[in-house]
Amino acid sequence: MQAIQVGLIGFGFSGSTFHAPVITQVPGLNLTHVVSSDPSKVHRQLPQVEVLADPRALWEHPDIELVVITTPNDTHFPYAKEALLSGKHVVIEKPFVVDVAEADELIKLAAEQNRILSVYHNRRYDSDFLTVKQVIEQGLLGTVHTYEAHFDRYRPEVRIRWREQDVPGAGVLYDLGPHLIDQAIQLFGPPQTVWADLLKQRPQALVTDCFHLILGYEKGLRAILRAGCLVKAPGPRYQVHGSLGTLTKYGMDPQEEMLKQGMKPGDPGWGQESPEFQATLSTTVQGVELQGTVPTLTGGYERYYQQLAQAIRGQAEVPVSAQDARLTMQVISAAITSAHEGRVVKI
Repeated sequence: MQAIQVGLIGFGFSGSTFHAPVITQVPGLNLTHVVSSDPSKVHRQLPQVEVLADPRALWEHPDIELVVITTPNDTHFPYAKEALLSGKHVVIEKPFVVDVAEADELIKLAAEQNRILSVYHNRRYDSDFLTVKQVIEQGLLGTVHTYEAHFDRYRPEVRIRWREQDVPGAGVLYDLGPHLIDQAIQLFGPPQTVWADLLKQRPQALVTDCFHLILGYEKGLRAILRAGCLVKAPGPRYQVHGSLGTLTKYGMDPQEEMLKQGMKPGDPGWGQESPEFQATLSTTVQGVELQGTVPTLTGGYERYYQQLAQAIRGQAEVPVSAQDARLTMQVISAAITSAHEGRVVKI
């Protein structure tokens, strides 16, 4: 497969940690240009790339096929629009955009331009989520009626960064919400209803730093999604209850910490959780009560970019469709309405 030349916009935490180290390890992708205001930072990690000051230089570069956008959330829409109009394929770091109207415009434009538009929902490839998904699909829990997923942190101090300032697309609902919402949709499909509680729990918080969402489905299924910044001792990451049993999973997929430490896909132990965080399963199989642990599957963020490269060459489906990402934005929009109006919102 002919190599796909890639341009990356932004080299903050997301671009330097979640994207560049993964892209550079995927055959068929060649990261050649990075847009950043700090060339020295880029070259310490990627000495071979050309650093540009203006993203518009990517639109004009004839060899760039794929543009990856990792800039602040309120810039996703204008940058993606310009890139698509220039004939580039586009990947946007989650969240897709700030509202559903922007998502609709980009989806329409990508179709008109016959270009791939995708969003980096990398948590589909978390080790813990893949394990939970496998157990549900194997029917070991029977009919699931309660699914609970947490993304809790302990960050008591509000930091001076755009994610925690009062700007469009900031706050934990836009930061961590897309992960939890997308995972729930992957398991159960689009919800019928959304109820939300959006909070500012830290004294200096300017935007939402805690959320509690309940996604409603047919036959009494509820997906409970929660994230907060004042959880010093997190409980289970996942708890799933079904007609036959319960699955409980502690711990967090290790790939983010591995990337922070300089590991890359393909390194020994990549994507493998510590055995101490194996999920526990209590269930009934053919009338026999069973209790035990479930080995955690190996995670792999690189699978997203591997499939994306194949999709660009017409050899596979897009790993995360823009329509999927739009549905996540629709749930976020419904959550904001629910919290403001104090009611359950129908999707």
